[in-house]
Amino acid sequence: MRIEPPQTGDERATLEGFLDYQRQTLAWKCEGLTDEQLRLRAVPPSSLSLLGLIRHMAEVERGWFLRTLGEQPELPFVHVTPEEPDADFDRAGEDTRERAFAAWEAEVAAARAAAADVPLDAVVSKKRTGEEMSLRWIYFHMIEEYARHNGHADLLRERIDGATGE
Repeated sequence: MRIEPPQTGDERATLEGFLDYQRQTLAWKCEGLTDEQLRLRAVPPSSLSLLGLIRHMAEVERGWFLRTLGEQPELPFVHVTPEEPDADFDRAGEDTRERAFAAWEAEVAAARAAAADVPLDAVVSKKRTGEEMSLRWIYFHMIEEYARHNGHADLLRERIDGATGE
């Protein structure tokens, strides 16, 4: 079940509400599908799949909220490695719904905890590039990231069983 973002909340509640709504949308696009269906790839040679999107978003959550905001740049990623930077998608066929969703849900919980007491104006920098950004920017970026990938999820789901939706 998706919870609509607040229409009259303060800035933080609105940002968190929209991010959670996008997270819930991705989960919704995967509901009722088997592991095999979740592993179905879009179109060759693409390795894009619904399970790959779940795995990818676990990486994105960790990257922005723990490695960058939490200032833990040495924390390893969940699925990818320097040797296999696209393993989140490329190796999705070896994963299961149970494992992939557990990893993603753990990263979402860790992201919420990492951001909980940080002001929106707090500035952090990416160790790799030195770029600076605020927590506010990270929230906007995460909403954009999920929204883009939810568009992919729409097309993947329609291909799998014809289901469509917002």
